[in-house]
Amino acid sequence: MIAVYRNLFSAFLLLCIFTCQTWAQAPVYDVKKYGAKGDGKTLDTKAIDKAIETAAAAGGGTVYFPAGDYLSVTIHLKSNIALYIDQGATIVAATPSEGVQYNHPEKADNDLYQDYGHSYFRNSLIYGENLHDISITGPGRIWGKGLVMKESTSGENKRGLGNKTLALKLCRNVILRDFTVAHGGWFGFLLTGIDNATIDNIKMDTNRDGIDLISSKNVRISNCTINTPVDDAIVIKSDFALGYPRDVENITITNCQVSGYKEGTLLDGTNVKWSNGSPTGRIKLGTESNGGFKNITISNCVFDNSRGLALETVDGAVLEDINISNITMRDVGNAPIFIRLGARMRGPKDFRYSTLRRVMISNVIAYGITGTQGAIISGIPGHDIEDITLSNIKFYFNGGGTKAQSEREVPALIDSYPDPNRWGITPAYAFFIRNVKNITLNNVEVSYLKEDLRPAFILDNVDGADFQHVRAQRADGAPTFMLNQVKNFNLFNSNRLPDTKLADIDKKQF
Repeated sequence: MIAVYRNLFSAFLLLCIFTCQTWAQAPVYDVKKYGAKGDGKTLDTKAIDKAIETAAAAGGGTVYFPAGDYLSVTIHLKSNIALYIDQGATIVAATPSEGVQYNHPEKADNDLYQDYGHSYFRNSLIYGENLHDISITGPGRIWGKGLVMKESTSGENKRGLGNKTLALKLCRNVILRDFTVAHGGWFGFLLTGIDNATIDNIKMDTNRDGIDLISSKNVRISNCTINTPVDDAIVIKSDFALGYPRDVENITITNCQVSGYKEGTLLDGTNVKWSNGSPTGRIKLGTESNGGFKNITISNCVFDNSRGLALETVDGAVLEDINISNITMRDVGNAPIFIRLGARMRGPKDFRYSTLRRVMISNVIAYGITGTQGAIISGIPGHDIEDITLSNIKFYFNGGGTKAQSEREVPALIDSYPDPNRWGITPAYAFFIRNVKNITLNNVEVSYLKEDLRPAFILDNVDGADFQHVRAQRADGAPTFMLNQVKNFNLFNSNRLPDTKLADIDKKQF
């Protein structure tokens, strides 16, 4: 009798476990059950959207893509929906033709103060607006085969072209995880006004921008590998696309790798160096910079065959409280660090000037840096960059600079587009610092592979500079420091350089 009760109890317990598991599992909506063929030839958009609509009507669930190639134009996300792309499954962006068109661009909230692509969202492969609790996950792939990579014109809009893999606007509680993006169009991800988002373990090998995160809050980007030879890999911006400036804040980027290999060679494992000019492939804050950049941390990231780290505010944004650490770079095509406050002022008339302050960069090593540019840290007259700290830095430049280059006058470029390449060859091989108030360099070592006749450091219109534990390779006859209009300069505990305190100096080199 006891054995019978035990058996009954076990059966009851198993039934309870099965029932609880059934209740706990969200419904799964297989796109093939809604008519998708997954043969790479049939347009599956209607079937995919039908599965999404059915799931949304039931309160939410997972829309499942089993192995296959799902040819599609614009897919419309809804709240409480997860797209799961299984191993062997690929969502393929269709090439527009008669009857095969992406959504036409919507009427923009504002398209005056940023490039065309930042203002329009609907002309994308996957699109969502004013949504909550959405995710795209799974080990499968999205291939932007039919997406265009350039700015659209009115004629192209009529032809129904798509130029983004994923566009989300004003969404919250977003998860993007584990899938691969190949050839993503003008933007792999265009994410504007996205709050509380996780972007994790994304592999992207694309032909323009990788991840554009704009005017968003509480976002974590981690464990991503992004290859973008002709544009930025991970870029944070704050623009007027929402019709008003909105800060981007509380952002972390960690454990990511960015590069500028030839497109496609990241995913096929060959990692071919892209030699058509200077590859981009970097992490950047800016260029669109109307709102603010606040409380941002970047850590444990690798740059390879790309441009350097860039922090840019030129349109009125407040850029402050930025902490960057543990960065490794190799084969850097321009300034390894570019910190720029400018006055392009692409915004409403009489909009505020930018401010840039409280930035800490530490534990950075870079090898194979171009011989044409050192790190650039530059504000503009009357608008200084403030409170910059760089520590534990090792830069190995290619060198080759000449004495004539050391005498070059760098133009102010006050209202210019803020890209280091516009600055040309810097007269310092390691650091060019201008219009800055309170900067500290601690435990910084710079050297070159080929003799360089330029000074390591040039300071121009700087008030408050503390250099300690500095080591700089120097060619015979070349100074280590060139100072112009510098106040409160301190140098101590630096190899082969005397401790120096200068209260106010017009011109000096040593």
